[in-house]
Amino acid sequence: MSVMRKVLLAGSQSVWLREKAMRWSFVRRSVSTFMPGERPEDALDAAGTLKGAKINTILTRLGESLAGAEDSHAVADHYIRVMDMVAERGLDAQISVKPTQLAYDQDKELCFQLLKRLLDHAKQRNNIIWIDMESSEYVDGTIALFKRGREYSDRIGIALQAYLYRTEKDIEDLLPLGCHIRLVKGAYLEPATVAYPDKKDVDENYFKLAVRMLQPDAIAAGTMLHIATHDMALVERLRAVIRERGVTRANVEFAMLYGIQRGAQQTLVEQGEPLRVLISYGEYWFPWYMRRLAERPANVWFVLKNLFS
Repeated sequence: MSVMRKVLLAGSQSVWLREKAMRWSFVRRSVSTFMPGERPEDALDAAGTLKGAKINTILTRLGESLAGAEDSHAVADHYIRVMDMVAERGLDAQISVKPTQLAYDQDKELCFQLLKRLLDHAKQRNNIIWIDMESSEYVDGTIALFKRGREYSDRIGIALQAYLYRTEKDIEDLLPLGCHIRLVKGAYLEPATVAYPDKKDVDENYFKLAVRMLQPDAIAAGTMLHIATHDMALVERLRAVIRERGVTRANVEFAMLYGIQRGAQQTLVEQGEPLRVLISYGEYWFPWYMRRLAERPANVWFVLKNLFS
């Protein structure tokens, strides 16, 4: 792991830095490139614009590790309203939620009941609820939550992180369920005992895991793979595998983040690839913002430009 990445990930956990940086105008200017605004309406407007470019979306409200059950009920209420607004606007915009936003730390049974409520509404609104993956200590619990949700409804997906050694085994465990899986590289500061420290190893593991989920038995089981990466060399390698195996759009979709590599996003769409962009919004954006910079440290130069503009 590069020194820059380590510094940025460590910074994402700093309360002092968060309180300072969220007041700096040049930081807020640079954030606007990656986040259309703090309100759900801002995210929905951006989703509408992307729909015009033949790009579908996932919406997520930023924030994790909420203080109590009352907050988690409010999160569930919020996402139900967002699903209603998505339907009213005629968008194909799915929802992504973190377990810790649904009281996972305080009451795991309440977390599941709130998830069921979201899944019920997703069925009514023809939507999908994605369970986002947090740091490594949450993986077992998140997968257990997902499995319970998958038994209850097929309107659910889960994000898995390619930088974790364990993910290969987790995928083999989940494939028989025929589920939606969004494969990401991973954006938390993890020790070398649980995650690949070198980018090249993460890249190769990502390719291996994605190829596994494109194999005939995985497709026959009903796997829907979201290839969530901005690494275009990796994207092209996987596109070749998809063509070779004749995998259809019903089983694979590319996924990227709002505001990052917009040219590459448009190129994929122009070449006929299905693309879904994740749009983040909300007031608690600083830890997410630092993790985005750590994923692609070249974005730091954009922040520095804003500092002197």
